[in-house]
Amino acid sequence: MTRKKPWNRIDVPVYSVSSYNETKNNMNICTYVTAISMHPKKFIVGIYKNTCTLYNVQLYPKFVLQLLSEKQFNLIKLLGKTTGLNSDKISRIKTKLIKWKEFDILKDAIAIIEMEAIEWMDAGDHWAVLCSVTSYKNLNDLEPLMLSTLRSKKIIRA
Repeated sequence: MTRKKPWNRIDVPVYSVSSYNETKNNMNICTYVTAISMHPKKFIVGIYKNTCTLYNVQLYPKFVLQLLSEKQFNLIKLLGKTTGLNSDKISRIKTKLIKWKEFDILKDAIAIIEMEAIEWMDAGDHWAVLCSVTSYKNLNDLEPLMLSTLRSKKIIRA
C-alpha cells in the first residue's frame, strides 16, 4: 500500500504564469490549475501568496497561462524556486522568449491561454483565482511537462 497522500498520487501538467504590471514582466510555475466551465471557458488558477506574480495579477488582472513542454523541465528551479521580487527572471531567460501581446512567453511552450482574473478566494497559502479565457494559441506539438517528471528528476519532493 502506498504511503503517498491522495493528492500526490495523481499526475498533473505543469504551467507557467506570465504576468505583467506595466513595468515588469514575471513568470512562475503553477500546477494548481483546473478548467471549471466549458461555456464560457473558465479556469481556476492557484497563485502563491507574497509573490511578484500575485502582485502583478492584482495590479493588472490579465495574464498568460503557459502549458510547458517536457523539454522545459530545466526552467523549474528558476521560475519556481526563485522569486521575481528579488530577481529578474525574464532577463535570465530572454533567449527562450517571444512576445505575444504585451507578455513575454516561452517559445517552447505547448500552448498559451490568456486569462482575465474575475474573482478571488483566499485559499490558505494561495489565492484561488477564477479566470475567464479571453484568447488562446497552440504553439508546439510536444509532450507536456508533468509533475511526475519533476518528481523523477528530484526537482520537487515526491
